[in-house]
Amino acid sequence: MPTHRRIAAVLVLIPTLVALALWAFAWPAARTAPRDLPLGVAGPPAATAPVAERLEQREGAFDLHRYADEAEARDAIEDREVYGAVVVTPEGPKLLTASAAGPAVAQLLQQAVAHQAAASGQEIATEDVVPAPASDPRGAVLSTSVLPLALAGIGAGVAVTLLGLRGPVAVGALAASAALVGGVAAALSHSWLDALPGDWWAVAGSFALATLAVSGAVAGLAALLGRPGLGLGALLMMLIGNPFAGAASAPEMLPEPAGVIGQWLPPGAGVSLLRSVAFFDGASAVGPALTLTWWAVLGLGAVLVGHAVRGRTAPAPDTADREPALAG
Repeated sequence: MPTHRRIAAVLVLIPTLVALALWAFAWPAARTAPRDLPLGVAGPPAATAPVAERLEQREGAFDLHRYADEAEARDAIEDREVYGAVVVTPEGPKLLTASAAGPAVAQLLQQAVAHQAAASGQEIATEDVVPAPASDPRGAVLSTSVLPLALAGIGAGVAVTLLGLRGPVAVGALAASAALVGGVAAALSHSWLDALPGDWWAVAGSFALATLAVSGAVAGLAALLGRPGLGLGALLMMLIGNPFAGAASAPEMLPEPAGVIGQWLPPGAGVSLLRSVAFFDGASAVGPALTLTWWAVLGLGAVLVGHAVRGRTAPAPDTADREPALAG
């Protein structure tokens, strides 16, 4: 390629990547707001009707779930059906939250419900049903783990490809790398920082599965598309999966369809799985676990298929022009 064309390609490529990165990271952050955020309302229907009516005035903000009493609302929060609940009691309204499901969401619910209560001349008591750990009350460890996990997965996929590992050898290397990443991440976040409680093996397995989903996807795209597949996989996981994961808030707080797309990609599914196993005893873990498993299976399958296809299409060694070796 002539030099002037290479210069032109750089001048076009770099601003395009910068614009894409700014759009992917800045757009969700600037448009963070509740969108059909699951919220419970508990108590007798006649008593909860005014509360539900006031909450529904914020059109599209909350997806209200009705519960008979406080016990049902608590169970729903612990099962990750809702992020919180307004309970109407004889003593007055009460707000149940779960800061472990997202400190930003719990704060938003406190502000929204407190504003509604103040408008009606009431004060509302708040109880954190599933609190974030005291060592990490803002959930910073979980939210900041998305980028390192994505980088680890991308790095493993790139390394396996550039080192020329193929087929079952590449699959074994990716699986071993993911297992090591899972162990190291759990040792730091669970054992040292005490920011992700719960079963140690479940936390480590979640980290490992999320990493394998990313690395398998990157290596699989490279096996099918060659070197361009590395760039495509890295862009997909870093510039789409990372900012659309909703780690700092919740998928329902992101503009549509970013929250939904983020949960289809490994970074977002990995965050949801980690929340479930670390704080909610595995509640609602099946969906994100299946998403990560499909990414890992399809990616590793692509690595094996790419190796088999290249093996069949590789040119046979040319022996027609070789001179016969002299005897003796």
